[in-house]
Amino acid sequence: MKILAITQARYGSTRLPAKILKEVQGMTLLEIHLRRILKSRMVDQVKIATTGEEGSKYIVEVADKVGVAYHKGSVDDVLSRFYDTAAPEKPDWVVRLTSDCPLIDPGVIDEVLEFAVSHDYDYVRTDPASYPDGLDTEVMKFSALEKAFKEASMTSEREHVTPYIWKNGSAEGGTIFKSWKLRNPAGDYDAENYRITIDEPEDFMVIKALIEALGIDKDWKTYIDYLLSHEEIRSLNGRFSYNEGYAKSLKNDKKI
Repeated sequence: MKILAITQARYGSTRLPAKILKEVQGMTLLEIHLRRILKSRMVDQVKIATTGEEGSKYIVEVADKVGVAYHKGSVDDVLSRFYDTAAPEKPDWVVRLTSDCPLIDPGVIDEVLEFAVSHDYDYVRTDPASYPDGLDTEVMKFSALEKAFKEASMTSEREHVTPYIWKNGSAEGGTIFKSWKLRNPAGDYDAENYRITIDEPEDFMVIKALIEALGIDKDWKTYIDYLLSHEEIRSLNGRFSYNEGYAKSLKNDKKI
């Protein structure tokens, strides 16, 4: 069994340009993100799905520094880029991550993987109502990814990789894929009140504060506990909502 983790990373960003290349304590957020993924017990290989944009050369530099492979693909058809990153590796399972989650937790990655593999699901993702924004982890069989690549026909499904899968999964009442939304086993965090992703300038202020206070190797609950006891930091980005990019895509959705 081969497990491949792919993280999406591009230079362009409408709200916070080159956000993943911002540095904290001499290390880019992308490097921190990759080094945390590499701590997963179950992932066999990590790759970056990036683009051919001029700024991607800086992403490639980080990939080379950390020692992970990359693929350059379409800016707009992210599903195609993601699939083309995965296909040459012939994995059995694929983990989808995004580089705007610099503090992604390898423990959460393994929790989702273990659940998906042991229950033979086609697709499992962290439940956004249960895990704070910034821990987003999706696990799918390569066969499910390939089916989505061949059949997804809405622009929102091509721009965000997995909507075709989860919309047609059993967790959402669909019949094509066997799917599940995994809740935080502890169940003791109000996920919507905490945000450790990076999409806005205020997000960077929060991430910077967390790393400077705690370093880059703590589990997610340690970071959230710090925010619990430092309301002045938590409140910096508290007004932003989850997955604004997908909501925007839906407003302009159309059949290809």
